[in-house]
Amino acid sequence: MENLISLVNKLQRACTALGDHGEESALPTLWDSLPAIAVVGGQSSGKSSVLESIVGKDFLPRGSGIVTRRPLVLQLHKIDEGREYAEFLHLPRKRFTDFALVRKEIADETDRETGRSKQISSVPIHLSIYSPNVVNLTLIDLPGLTKVAVEGQPDSIVADIENMVRSFIEKPNCIILAISPANQDLATSDAIKISREVDPKGERTFGVLTKIDLMDKGTDAVDILEGKSYKLQFPWFGVVNRSQADINKSVDMIAARRKEREYFANSPEYKHMAHRMGSEHLGKMLSKHLESVIKSRIPGLQSLINKSILELESELSRLGKPVAADAGGKLYMIMEICRIFDQIYKEHLDGVRPGGDKIYNVFDNQLPAALKRLQFDKQLAMENVRKLITEADGYQPHLIAPEQGYRRLIESSLISIRGPAEAAVEAVHSILKDLIHKAIGETMELRQYPTLRVEVGNAAFESLDRMREESKKATLKLVDMECSYLTVDFFRKLPQDIEKGGNPTHSIFDRYNDSYLRRIGTTVLSYVNMVCASLRNSIPKSIVYGQVREAKRTLLDHFFAELGKKEPKQLDKLLDEDPAVMERRTALAKRLELYRSAQSEIDAVAWSK
Repeated sequence: MENLISLVNKLQRACTALGDHGEESALPTLWDSLPAIAVVGGQSSGKSSVLESIVGKDFLPRGSGIVTRRPLVLQLHKIDEGREYAEFLHLPRKRFTDFALVRKEIADETDRETGRSKQISSVPIHLSIYSPNVVNLTLIDLPGLTKVAVEGQPDSIVADIENMVRSFIEKPNCIILAISPANQDLATSDAIKISREVDPKGERTFGVLTKIDLMDKGTDAVDILEGKSYKLQFPWFGVVNRSQADINKSVDMIAARRKEREYFANSPEYKHMAHRMGSEHLGKMLSKHLESVIKSRIPGLQSLINKSILELESELSRLGKPVAADAGGKLYMIMEICRIFDQIYKEHLDGVRPGGDKIYNVFDNQLPAALKRLQFDKQLAMENVRKLITEADGYQPHLIAPEQGYRRLIESSLISIRGPAEAAVEAVHSILKDLIHKAIGETMELRQYPTLRVEVGNAAFESLDRMREESKKATLKLVDMECSYLTVDFFRKLPQDIEKGGNPTHSIFDRYNDSYLRRIGTTVLSYVNMVCASLRNSIPKSIVYGQVREAKRTLLDHFFAELGKKEPKQLDKLLDEDPAVMERRTALAKRLELYRSAQSEIDAVAWSK
């Protein structure tokens, strides 16, 4: 079972290295799910002495006021033989064999985080102690609860410490080691009071009574230690701390443990329970209990880790890849993002994604409706036909047929088709622009880089503008070609006047009568409708060729050409990712690494069991 505690120790150190120590965080947190033993007590309750007794070493800073101002995660590792030593997480390659230097480093590291003020910090210090005289155990030493702020401390320090302690011990996975001095009324114990609030049934609280040897003569702590005065789910533990004289004389901790055992064994009040008293027994029982709690939590930890890995992978995927370090990598990255955007844009045009169908609607509905609205029959009304036919004769009336009149009537009608043709070009251009907006919004990689998103959008719009102008020229040329050359066969197939019952002996000017002019208007309208039917097919072809097809083929060609000329600094500017996103990706990547490592570690332990 020893490897269970080692596993949690390893995960706790990894969590702290990532800045995960149980504070509020938008990131999944493993720390809160790891079983731990938090040591809680008021100032001068003997908390430090209990810890030192369990370890068997003097290593904690001492003094008046609030000495512990940061949580101390104390991980004990039992070794079979060799010299005792300590290591700090923040000094990974340094071993301490002089525990006086350990005490100094705890004080110095506290000052590094809080300054030389009396402030407190929730960022833990990690200390690992390797010794043949300890059991495998992890304890979190928390600042001592106090009722009054001392000089140099803000008035809020009392509440700040209580809130910090509460944030640790209110978690369901936290085992509470409540330290209370025996020479004070248990009803006033800070440790019992706060542990009762977060664990009212005492299901995860171990009570420790210190300073039993300092109780007034004629009094004892038997009722408390037997659970009669204040009942907990677990038996109470009694310990005898070293006296201040022993501390001043640096009495050996092993000797102090021996004196403690002798005290309980030789005291009439406590000899019947001596076998379960003392700091040495406390350490063994806590280690055993911690192992059982860890074992019971393994399935829950596996579930949390598996779920968190999926969440982290999903968010990392959403945030996108980190920016490449070299210019070549940046250029490739930009090209790859543009390729993804271009593919999404094509999918909109090809119907894989919605939007391209609006272009067909322009050709199938809007263009025909616009041509219909031209109302050629009004343009070829009698008065207009007479006017144009007459004007076309000039000073000399036509002799056989009013050819110039025909031409003018046809040209004046056909020229009006330019309006719907140009409107169709603009309508398709507008749809293509809308699809650019859609494709940019759907290209997740572009969300990462605001400047690149703007540049790609601008380049695409500029390309569409160029394509629109070329398409407009080509499409209007189709109309102009119809105006510049009339289809002769159409007129050759028309019946001649003689066949219509006309009298060739009539004066040529008699043909200006209403019937004749009406026939001219009908003939021109028939020709114009024939041209409209033809243009209704050819205008969409021209637009698709000049705009849609070109947008699919060469939308970003100009942008790519310019991209190859850019300096490395300009490429950097295009990939100016939000620093907050970069930081979050880094944090997520580190956390994912932690969770994957934790997954393999826990799976290995689970399989071994």
